[in-house]
Amino acid sequence: MAEPMAAPDRLSPEVWKISGVALFGSLLSQLDATIVNVSLTSLAADLRSTLTVIQWVTSGYLLALTLVLPLSGWLVDRIGAKALYLWCFSAFTLSSALCGFAWSAESLIAFRLLQGLSGGLLAPMAQMMIARAAGRQMARVVGIMALPVLLAPVLGPIIAGAILQYASWRWLFLVNLPVGGLALVLAALLLPADRDEAARRKLDWVGLMLLSPGLALFLYGSDKIGETVGRVCLALGVAMMAAFLWTARRKGGEALVDLRLFRGKVFSTAAVTQFLSNGGMFAGQMLIPAFLIAACGRTPGEMGWMLAPQGIGMMVVYPLMGRLTKSFGIRLTSAGGALLAFLATLAFPYLAREGFSLGVLVPALFLRGMGMSAVGLPSMTAAYASVERRRLPMATTSINIVQRLGGPTMTTLAATFLAWRLAAGAGGVAVPVAYAAAFFLLAALHLGTFVVAARLPRRLNDVAAPGE
Repeated sequence: MAEPMAAPDRLSPEVWKISGVALFGSLLSQLDATIVNVSLTSLAADLRSTLTVIQWVTSGYLLALTLVLPLSGWLVDRIGAKALYLWCFSAFTLSSALCGFAWSAESLIAFRLLQGLSGGLLAPMAQMMIARAAGRQMARVVGIMALPVLLAPVLGPIIAGAILQYASWRWLFLVNLPVGGLALVLAALLLPADRDEAARRKLDWVGLMLLSPGLALFLYGSDKIGETVGRVCLALGVAMMAAFLWTARRKGGEALVDLRLFRGKVFSTAAVTQFLSNGGMFAGQMLIPAFLIAACGRTPGEMGWMLAPQGIGMMVVYPLMGRLTKSFGIRLTSAGGALLAFLATLAFPYLAREGFSLGVLVPALFLRGMGMSAVGLPSMTAAYASVERRRLPMATTSINIVQRLGGPTMTTLAATFLAWRLAAGAGGVAVPVAYAAAFFLLAALHLGTFVVAARLPRRLNDVAAPGE
């Protein structure tokens, strides 16, 4: 196997053009989700609906997004990345207009389902196109290009608040039209044609019927784990995904997701790192706000700005990812980030037992944000570098499915554990003790991420895709 040449430090303008266009997909999808999430109460009032019904504006979008995700690799192979990206953006922009003209809660939910079917492919498509263009410099490019996406959760509430105060709720969705139109023009002009790379393989219908509904049932069941219907859906989802794994192993390269990718040590290690890292992030997003409100007596408004240091920590590190990866390598950067997240999370059991302290909370969240943001990009870069260019669409699909499963799996585990600890105790002292135990579980998850990330290759030059 030939030794791969080191990638040059300078990136061509073509890489930045492609990455900039691809960024629109992630940015618009993230911004749209944030704007809608913080506006559910207003939507329920304006559409004369209940919060239980209107929350399906968000939940339906996420489930539709999950249904279409397994098709990503097959569609890229079938029609090419540029054509698929243009179709997705066109459908997302059109469905945004339909959402803006919805006449009831039910019609809005239906149009959001359509939006999720197209929006579900925007983020993985952006990821794949950047991986194709940047190659081994992916950590450097994504680290810089991800900064606007990280600003979406900050800008979303501000934009939503301004729209709801000065205009109709319909502009929550219509605001996507000019952005989507601009993105379509730029994509048509700047993205390279790639139809010649399309493999036109057959669609694995059996795999699609098992995996897509299985993922959706798993995510829905995880969210409703406290209800009987949730537990039934969770069990069905696990069974369908297990059946998919059995059929996919027999079909090899003809399966919807080629499980042979996971035979590679680098790819499988990176995938597990992504699963655990995403799980730790989402579990923390559930535990920490609940702790501040339930155990510390803070209001939702206070909780919001108290969590800001974590986002700031992430924004500080992301632009430096290329430099960090080049200086310290894949393994040290990713494992070091996981270790930092582990150490920072140990502050929360202390806060739960000793009492709230802003002087401990703020630096702990800031360091935790820095650590978590350093884990994902190096491991993802290693995963993409370990596969052939023609298999990047399949690799993107696989990594995104694993990522998406990590969040609800670990959040459900943490929520179930916390509920068990709360039920096992008695009296007011049980609440902080239960949260302390849950935070130890969260810290253990970050420690597990560190153990796995420590098995990543030391540097990108140690990674060679098959055929190199």
